[in-house]
Amino acid sequence: MDYQGGCQCGRIRFHAAGPRDLASVCHCRMCQKASGGPFMAFVRFPATQITWTTPPDIFASSNMVERGFCSQCGTPLTYRNTSTPFFSVTINSLDNPDAVHPELSFAPGQMAPWLRSLDSLPCEDIDPATTPGLISHQIP
Repeated sequence: MDYQGGCQCGRIRFHAAGPRDLASVCHCRMCQKASGGPFMAFVRFPATQITWTTPPDIFASSNMVERGFCSQCGTPLTYRNTSTPFFSVTINSLDNPDAVHPELSFAPGQMAPWLRSLDSLPCEDIDPATTPGLISHQIP
């Protein structure tokens, strides 16, 4: 299977020729900080299987990890442990994120405790693009 995706503004696009490797979520503090959210979700590919229209901008978040992002719109796109031949892309940057379901959870001890209670919250099915008072988002 082939996977395609990119950043929110469309400047960076990628194509990953399958088969894919591991899909996971990571709850570590580094991923929380990098995403601004409670976790990050990735799908891993051998680095040789990914091609880019424009390579992502890189931030070395540690002495062995590089994170790719779009410097124009800020979308987090990749995670790469520099000691391995793999490249992970964020699942929700895929054009079809429903095609990948995480199979492993990293650092569950650092999971935000309130995540377990999300199913009990009241829900409201709204479209931010058409609801007055909410910020409208353009997603290519």
